[in-house]
Amino acid sequence: MRKKLLDILACPICKGDLKLEVFDENEEEVISGKLICTKCGTEYPIEEGIPNMLPPDLR
Repeated sequence: MRKKLLDILACPICKGDLKLEVFDENEEEVISGKLICTKCGTEYPIEEGIPNMLPPDLR
């Protein structure tokens, strides 16, 4: 996931802003990490560069 996508992504549950926590990255993108909603606290994992934006009960 490219970090500039963070500007256009929002929490699908409450539409809140997302904070990025990076576990692994290269020069161009985040390989693994998670997105955390600053409003409701829901976490969305990033695996192999792809953020899983499904609500937790649908993963």
